[in-house]
Amino acid sequence: MLMKEVELRGSPSLSMILVNCFQLLYVADALWNEEAVLTTMDIVHDGFGFMLVFGDLAWVPFTYSLQASFLVVHPQTLSLLKAAVIVALNGTGYYIFRKSNSQKNQFRRDPTHPSVSGLETIATATGKRLLVSGWWGLVRHPNYLGDLLMALAWSLPCGFAHLLPYFYVIYFTILLIHREARDERQCRAKYGVAWDTYCRRVPYRIFPYIY
Repeated sequence: MLMKEVELRGSPSLSMILVNCFQLLYVADALWNEEAVLTTMDIVHDGFGFMLVFGDLAWVPFTYSLQASFLVVHPQTLSLLKAAVIVALNGTGYYIFRKSNSQKNQFRRDPTHPSVSGLETIATATGKRLLVSGWWGLVRHPNYLGDLLMALAWSLPCGFAHLLPYFYVIYFTILLIHREARDERQCRAKYGVAWDTYCRRVPYRIFPYIY
C-alpha cells in the first residue's frame, strides 16, 4: 500500500508512514517476543483449529491492512501536532501492552525473578498464584488495554470522514471483550474461590474505572 501511494503521488504521506511504522513495530514485537506466545489463550486453551487458521491466513491480512488500503484511495493530510499526539497514543499503548505481557510471562516462567518476586499474589487450589499488583493489579487484562490504544492509533491517521478505517478498532474491541468473557469463565472454573477474591481485588476488566 505504501509503495502504491509512492507510485501514484511520488512519495508516501505522513499518515501512511505512521500506519506502516505502527504495524511494523507490532509485527517486530511479536517476533522478538515469540516465546511468550506459547502461554497465550490461543495456544493454551483454544488450540489449533478453524479460528486460528482462518484468522491468521485470511482475516488478519485483509482487515488489519484496511487503514493503509484506505489511505491509498483517500489520502489524508496530517499536521505534525496531530501526528505527535497519535505517536504518543501508540507509544503509550505499546508500553502498557509490552510491559504487562512481559511481567506476566516472567512471572509464569520464574516467579522468584527479582522483577516479579516482590509482587503481591493470591494462592489458588491448583498451586498457582494470581498476580494482584503491578500491571495485573490495575485491571485484569492490561495487555488488552494497550492493544486497544494501539488499534485506535492505527486508525486515527485516516481522519474521521469514513468509518471503514475504524472497522479494526471496533471489531477488535468486540473481540477482546468476548475473549475476556471466555477467559473469565475458564478462570472461575479453574481457580474457584481464589478467582472470586481476585475479582474483588481487581474489579475492572480492561478499562480502569469504566469496565
